[in-house]
Amino acid sequence: MLFPINAVIFPFLGEVNLSGPVLIVFLICVLAVICFEFVNGFHDTANAVATVIYTKALKPVIAVPWSGFWNFMGVLLGGVSVAMGILKLVPLNELMILPVEVGACMVLAVLLASIVWNLGTWYLGIPCSSSHTMIGAMIGASLGFTWYYGGRGVNWHQAEEIGLSLVLSPLIGFGLAVLLMMFMKHIIKSKQLFHIPTGENDRPPILIRMLLITTCTLVSFFHGSNDGQKGVGLLMLIMIAFLPVKFAVNHAVPEQKILDALSQTEMVIHRNPTTNTAANRLFSRLDSAITATRTELSGKPITDNQKAYKFRQLIQKMNTEVDAIKTNRNLELRQGDEAILSEASRELSKVTDFAPIWVIATISVSLGLGTMVGWKRIVVTIGEKIGNEHLSYAQGATAEIVAATTIGLSTGFGLPVSTTHVLSSGIAGAMVASGGTKNLNNGTLKNIAIAWVLTLPVAIVLSLLLFMFFHLFI
Repeated sequence: MLFPINAVIFPFLGEVNLSGPVLIVFLICVLAVICFEFVNGFHDTANAVATVIYTKALKPVIAVPWSGFWNFMGVLLGGVSVAMGILKLVPLNELMILPVEVGACMVLAVLLASIVWNLGTWYLGIPCSSSHTMIGAMIGASLGFTWYYGGRGVNWHQAEEIGLSLVLSPLIGFGLAVLLMMFMKHIIKSKQLFHIPTGENDRPPILIRMLLITTCTLVSFFHGSNDGQKGVGLLMLIMIAFLPVKFAVNHAVPEQKILDALSQTEMVIHRNPTTNTAANRLFSRLDSAITATRTELSGKPITDNQKAYKFRQLIQKMNTEVDAIKTNRNLELRQGDEAILSEASRELSKVTDFAPIWVIATISVSLGLGTMVGWKRIVVTIGEKIGNEHLSYAQGATAEIVAATTIGLSTGFGLPVSTTHVLSSGIAGAMVASGGTKNLNNGTLKNIAIAWVLTLPVAIVLSLLLFMFFHLFI
């Protein structure tokens, strides 16, 4: 029996039919991704509010809602580049042409593995990266998919880029924090800035307070723009897995814009003749993809999974070939043609790399609300246990300036980064710059390091086992 998902239940989906059991699984998956982002909110709240709370710049009752609001704004305004990078990890195109139950297995395995590990580390008060957890879970589910269905499986090139981002960002955060703290000590030399608050009423002067509130706001915003996009990617994974006809391609992009982009690309090919064999092959493949895409556009509308799969593949193939042409050192394009190709590629990317506003809004609200709940456990670890002494104003500001900068740059490059580990390493760097390694709490750092090392393999194994378990019921 088919149940219409009508405008009363999901006004943003329109009229879509799913069988009863599949509809239930679909609703469970949507609820699970909302829960994941909610957990992500309170799991990572400490990254932004620990320093303002423990330096007495803001009281928790103000700091936590403030951080929640700016997390919300970060997701809403942060774009979708990180979300699309996350989606490239999994064999999404292959999922589209398999029964929807296979996509359900993958989605549930990823979400449940991520939620279980995040809740476990939160309960123990250990700062742990939601990014590591989710990426490990996606790799594990993709390995399970390959085991049963073959195909591409994990996009290891994308995994390598993301892995480097996650590994290097804490090291960069630590190094930058040491340098910035040394700069403050030797150049600014303000006694007030290096004061360590002691009593409940020992609050920073107004200028220092404004600095700390500003850095808290920036970390909150950039956390939303980076970590929030991961939730956007997960929700789009659900939509494409269950409803590929509606969500595999962006139907809001006018057909004429696609045709214009094809014409611009074709013009560049035809006015750049080359005798280079490799370049000719690139041009030939791109020309064939353009012709095939025009044929698809002139045919029937996208009404089945196969057509959605084929159209998405063609757009992605064209963008891959365009990138290869632009990076080919043996091919010199006419002046201005590289810019034309880039603009055409951007227009075509809007067909496959997108998220509807309701998806972004759903994740924004979930992350913002989650930020306002359950924050205290990890705040205590960040604020009190990384170092052997209370945070000074300078240490708090240094850690958050470094965290906001690192996360913002990562978002700009479309790479996920661990807000937790960047800020933790920033605090550690500020502590070392203040008094050497004796200022660090080795026990806490050991726990954080163990969680950092274990998260990826645990998430991979847990997600793989969950995929195999759910696959038994297909």
